[in-house]
Amino acid sequence: MLVHICCAVDSHYFLQKLREDYPHEKLIGFFYDPNIHPYSEYRLRLLEVERSCRQLGIDLIEGPYDTEAWLEAVRGLENEPEKGRRCSICFDRRFEVSAAKAAEMGERSYTSTLLTSPKKSLQQLRREGERLAAEYGLKFVAPDYRKASGTQEQNRLAKEARLYRQDYCGCLYGLNIQRDQQQKLADELFSPVSGQIQPESIEERLALYEKRIELEERGVAYRIVRERFLNWRLLSGLLKVKGRPTPAHILPYSTLKRGYTRGKIAERIGPLSYLNRDEVRLLTLQEYQKRLGRKIGSLTELIFAPPSFEEELAIRRSLCDGPYDLGTLLVVDEIPDGKIELRLESHTFEDVRERLILMSAAEEK
Repeated sequence: MLVHICCAVDSHYFLQKLREDYPHEKLIGFFYDPNIHPYSEYRLRLLEVERSCRQLGIDLIEGPYDTEAWLEAVRGLENEPEKGRRCSICFDRRFEVSAAKAAEMGERSYTSTLLTSPKKSLQQLRREGERLAAEYGLKFVAPDYRKASGTQEQNRLAKEARLYRQDYCGCLYGLNIQRDQQQKLADELFSPVSGQIQPESIEERLALYEKRIELEERGVAYRIVRERFLNWRLLSGLLKVKGRPTPAHILPYSTLKRGYTRGKIAERIGPLSYLNRDEVRLLTLQEYQKRLGRKIGSLTELIFAPPSFEEELAIRRSLCDGPYDLGTLLVVDEIPDGKIELRLESHTFEDVRERLILMSAAEEK
């Protein structure tokens, strides 16, 4: 039986129930989810499905990430609500590709872990699954594993297996609608031009869960804990000196109250030069390199290939008096002596991140 898999939280429970109910069937997982955006989130969910299937002894096939075809299929339905027409087309497409794959492999039946998702209509899924099964000469297996406290058992098993638990269905449209309703920034869709990994970004989570797998393979005990913190995202920035755009690198946690200011350098104290308004400070690339402890080729290199976020945060802390400073810090080649204009749009917000702790290190403390 080919089993279309949407995520590890659903599949870990669903596959175990299927094995109990169909003991003579060889189950083959099929991860086909071009609806998952961005790609780093897709990689993270696939990583967890691979881990779950290894634990359960289930073979897994990865389908194509044909996201452009998916986007074309749902064109015009971007603002549809959850369980609306966009979602119908989304799982219809995944069912069709899964049914075609099952027929290609010579399987007699197929099913999907979407059936156990509480966000999906079971009747709608069954109807479409059976239609495609008839078209491809298959049987669509559609058990209801939500009933009899199934959803609670699914959550228990996911927690026991320490699975990554995503907090949105998958696509960028649903994510934007969900974040708008929550009045939150859809920072999952942010990817800096510099490529720097941001705190509580999907890329940071992906690195954490890759590290977790490495630790498990080595037999190292660990825990993943959650912590609340102040997060930050840079949306845009532009520095002008005497009316001309001037290269500048913006350090993490820089904010500007009204998003725009102008003035002149009023004084220099130590490594910092102070604008005469709005808590804006500048330092030279030379001074930045001293605090970083290594040389950077140019300001352009710093802008497009900066050190890690943690390294830059350490530089900021070395320059600011206390951990609560949110004033703007800019790195420039030379401190300007003319009129300065600055546009800066950034966003600070309460957030929760996961942190991996090695138990041996924690016990030593």
